[in-house]
Amino acid sequence: MKQNEEKHQSLPFFGVPKLFPYVEHYAPHLLAIVFFGLMGSVVDVSLPLFQRYAINHYIGEKTLDTLAIFIVLYVSCLVFSAFMNYQATFRASCVEVWIGRDLRNMGFNHLQTLSFSYFNQNSVGYIHSRIMSDTSRIGMLFSWSMIDAVWHLSYLVGAIAVMLAVNARLAGLVMLILPLIVVLYSVFQTKLIRVNRRIREINSKITGNFNEGITGARTIKTLAIEDKMDADFLADTAEMKRTSVRAARLRGLFSATMSFASSLALAIVLWKGGVIAEHEIGTFTMFMSYAQGLMEPVRWLIDAISDLITTQVNIERLTKLLETKSDVTDTPEVIARYGDSFEPKRENWEELKGDIAFDDVSFRYPDGDEMVLEHFSLQIPFGSNIAIVGETGAGKSTLVNLVCRFYEPTQGRVLIDGRDARERSQLWLHSSIGYVLQTPHLFSGTVRENLLYGNPNATEEQIARALELVSAADVVDRLENGLDTDVGEGGDLLSTGEKQLLSFARAILADPKILVLDEATSSVDTITEQKIQKAIDVIVSGRTSIVIAHRLSTVKNADCILVVKDGKIVEQGTHRELLALDGYYKQLYTRQYEDEATQSALN
Repeated sequence: MKQNEEKHQSLPFFGVPKLFPYVEHYAPHLLAIVFFGLMGSVVDVSLPLFQRYAINHYIGEKTLDTLAIFIVLYVSCLVFSAFMNYQATFRASCVEVWIGRDLRNMGFNHLQTLSFSYFNQNSVGYIHSRIMSDTSRIGMLFSWSMIDAVWHLSYLVGAIAVMLAVNARLAGLVMLILPLIVVLYSVFQTKLIRVNRRIREINSKITGNFNEGITGARTIKTLAIEDKMDADFLADTAEMKRTSVRAARLRGLFSATMSFASSLALAIVLWKGGVIAEHEIGTFTMFMSYAQGLMEPVRWLIDAISDLITTQVNIERLTKLLETKSDVTDTPEVIARYGDSFEPKRENWEELKGDIAFDDVSFRYPDGDEMVLEHFSLQIPFGSNIAIVGETGAGKSTLVNLVCRFYEPTQGRVLIDGRDARERSQLWLHSSIGYVLQTPHLFSGTVRENLLYGNPNATEEQIARALELVSAADVVDRLENGLDTDVGEGGDLLSTGEKQLLSFARAILADPKILVLDEATSSVDTITEQKIQKAIDVIVSGRTSIVIAHRLSTVKNADCILVVKDGKIVEQGTHRELLALDGYYKQLYTRQYEDEATQSALN
């Protein structure tokens, strides 16, 4: 599956401002983290002052007159620091989990609103890494990275302020390291951003290949291509290794250079501190403590910059997903009246009857250049049975995609009950459509749970009737636990035919006004197909039905047959009318009839 290429640009403040709308409701908790972290660092900055006082007063002046007060204050500061650190850590843990949860929910819910074109253009691994991996790193940014930033930066500022107050000249020498940090950061930033973006892209590709290796395990084994899949996967992981090693080297060079620069601060104190030591050894030890203490914030700054550069890529990718607009959207006026997919206003929904009309519709797919439909008009009255036929890959699903509002017309209108489908909500329409796919899909869970997706309030009698209607009752009876049998991931514990029958029953259980059958009998045997065909004749009564069919014998009784070739509707009419035309439909019908007759003779 082709994946969109993204053009990244460096965002100010590592792109963090783009996340503010998604996390602003956590502002009180974030401010609490800042406050408690700041209070903890204030205590840590003050500890070398205690050390200075103790050495100068108790050792230099050889007196213990204030020792009791000193001990009480010192212990109080330690207890206060521990309490502040506990509060900051506890809140950081909560914020990490909360933000990660909310971003995943927002990302997943936003995916439900996107049109088919997005999923056609982006792989599963590409999307999966945004919802899971990127949100985890962002959650850590607003929790642990924030608390570390508050502590280290406030300690850095506080220590410098104290040193300036005590000895501005020596403090100035120690601070010479800061401009060097800025220069080194500007040199390494661009390279680290580029290589980390590449790492995330490769990781998405690996995740996608890993997913295909699992979901396509049966196909891989039947084609005996394990060696090819293994070679492709090893090639991707080898590229990840090379790129990661390069990133590690850059980070290592950055870290080593910065660590060397930070060590200069300690060397300066040792070089110039001897003069002070002759007069105030306590002040000298205080500067030694601060100089050594400054190395930790500087080292953190090195790692933080690298992590922020990496997280910038995560932020860009997630915000790009959240800002992606669906090709099919409801207007604000429609949402205000009918609600959306997550908060529907069902009390305002009009009853759907089932009249469908194409009014001068032209259409091309979002990623295509050629028109699939041009000025197409068709009336489908309520209760009609419309069939769409053609060879494999001819584009038979286009009309159904427009009726179901999976895509919007490029020009013209699709009318439902005489009104433009865009004047009502997507959920209003989708709730009245039963759709049986050519490739059946069941959700993880039991047979009963899958059937109830069609109608959560269905009774046991309704379930039994739906199963009986599509000849699926025998399938359920053969299962070990009947309706409570687990179907496995994607229904893999059942055969394709069994999954198709249950998918059919699920659609019928919804009692839809519009029924769409997308080659729904293609995965069942001839006997079962005949049973389903009889059931279809009963089910379509009182409904508008659209049948996409490959076997023309199943649609001979349709009210209107649309013949599709190369993405265009080339003929339309009843079965008798199309045969009388002696055109493309007759060629298809004759060829298929001959093939079936030959196959029957061979058997």
